[in-house]
Amino acid sequence: MPSPFPGMDPYLEHPDFWPEVHHWLITLIAETLVPQVRPKYRVAIEKRIYEINSLGQGGNGNSLLVGIPDVSIHQRAGQPEVATLAADKDSTSQPQTVTLPRSEPVKQAYLEIRDLQTGQVVTAIEILSPVNKRPGEGRTTYIQKRQQVLASLTHLVEIDLLRAWPPMPVLDAAAASDYRVLISNSERRPKADWYAIDLQEPLPTLPIPLLGQNESATLNLQALFDAVYHRSGFDYVVDYSREPSPPLAKPEHEWATALLINKSLRD
Repeated sequence: MPSPFPGMDPYLEHPDFWPEVHHWLITLIAETLVPQVRPKYRVAIEKRIYEINSLGQGGNGNSLLVGIPDVSIHQRAGQPEVATLAADKDSTSQPQTVTLPRSEPVKQAYLEIRDLQTGQVVTAIEILSPVNKRPGEGRTTYIQKRQQVLASLTHLVEIDLLRAWPPMPVLDAAAASDYRVLISNSERRPKADWYAIDLQEPLPTLPIPLLGQNESATLNLQALFDAVYHRSGFDYVVDYSREPSPPLAKPEHEWATALLINKSLRD
């Protein structure tokens, strides 16, 4: 059974589903691109590691740091533990149980199309996740890496299928939309193509720039999303009788409710 929505399914933005959606999209995009770009290019799945601080900014758990957890949180072999000095006098106070902040590693995949002969990164493909979008050090670090790409000869394809949190910055007043895709061809910078996509619309077919002015591959984003929904069996696990997370604004909520009622997925 396909998703009841014509484009992106807002129910899959839920934190329980999004990591799986992200993983499947990265994998299927790579599978789609490989036969189009070989033998000149290689499609590589790369990973970056974020650390989520459980205390976070203001105690909300949203502080995100880029790092390698195994290096930062494990004690070196042979390093002695630091003992706490006890007071000389006796104390009658009883200890209180507290919770210490800890870091949890989160791995996020992205794609690089590389020239097979030179190893040059021709195109970077990013699918944004909460670690990139919500305010904090994670967003700041991603924007810095984004700026490095935009200052290079590497093309950037940035796919944002999350309604929550502010979109990535652009200088022009881009049209407001539920979802968006940015395609920045290095030869056209600072100009770029911005796809503004609303909930009621199907996802677009994207040209993926390569080397040479007329050289590109193609990604049918809607077909890829439909394949993710089918392969993951989301029709068995998504409860459309409840509201999506994050919730929809009033016009979209009314439209989605009518759609789900019409498809017998909501009373």
